[in-house]
Amino acid sequence: MKQRNKTPNRRQLLAVCAMSLLPGWAGAQTTDAPLKLIVPFSPGTGIDLVARQLGPKLAQKLSRPVVVENRVGASGNIGAEAVVRAAPNGNTLLVSVNTLVMNRAINPNMPFDPLKDLSPVALTSWGELVLVTPTKTGWKSAKDLVQAARAAPGRINYASPGVGTPHHMAMELFKNNAQVFITHIPYRGNAPAVTDLLGGQVDVMFLPIHVALAHIKSGRLVALAIGSERRHALMPEIPTVAETGLGKVSVGMWFGVFGPKDLPADLVSSLNREINQIIGSPEVKTAFSAQGMDPASASTAEFARLIEQDADKWLKLARAQGIKAE
Repeated sequence: MKQRNKTPNRRQLLAVCAMSLLPGWAGAQTTDAPLKLIVPFSPGTGIDLVARQLGPKLAQKLSRPVVVENRVGASGNIGAEAVVRAAPNGNTLLVSVNTLVMNRAINPNMPFDPLKDLSPVALTSWGELVLVTPTKTGWKSAKDLVQAARAAPGRINYASPGVGTPHHMAMELFKNNAQVFITHIPYRGNAPAVTDLLGGQVDVMFLPIHVALAHIKSGRLVALAIGSERRHALMPEIPTVAETGLGKVSVGMWFGVFGPKDLPADLVSSLNREINQIIGSPEVKTAFSAQGMDPASASTAEFARLIEQDADKWLKLARAQGIKAE
């Protein structure tokens, strides 16, 4: 039987040559090997949306397959650790959120340090959290919530998708500013927390805008305040927490891409450039904005400084509130 000709065809040779011209990609294993974007949270979350917007466009730019892989658990640590342990060859990247540094703030025994064991590659976007309550509570503002909490310390509870998540840390910052005691009910993920919030089993919660908006419009949830520096275009009538007189609660969630430690600098630079171009496209801006996220880009150095500043902020809050991993 005649053997198949295994000599690369012209198209394959052109793809190899094109990849070899990209700085930093010479060390990648093969142009046919898929680039994995590890998402440490479940499908449908904000970070999953970011990865699935990036994936196809990176595949086009890099002329190689890109796959999104959800590895959930431990408030994002399972997926993050998979990237920490991966070879620094550009075949495995992490798409995550500032839960990374929040976990570090409350758990000194984490098996890795995101500041030391991951390479910041690119900032992609910002997301905001809105403080919401079921309609049946009757609260119309953040001040109503605070008054109720002061009248019955510990009787009011709030949900989060887990200890160390932005939802959890936002409420702890709110409690610290308002000097109130509201009981934390942690869930395993956002979906069951939202289900119980809508059912009235829990009283209040910080939710990403893209999750909360449909329930606010349907009348099932009431927005009390937004945890950001300024009001949001999707709900301009909702005041910031600071505007309600309850102190600054700016819990902007940054989303970004990371690689393993020791990812070559030229490869990081190439990825940063390609991702910034993708984030700047009208298609991605429209997709992000519709979900209440604001596209953002930065140099690798600027992104690294942002991460360090955020890590310091949440470490101080964790110590002030006595927050520890459960």
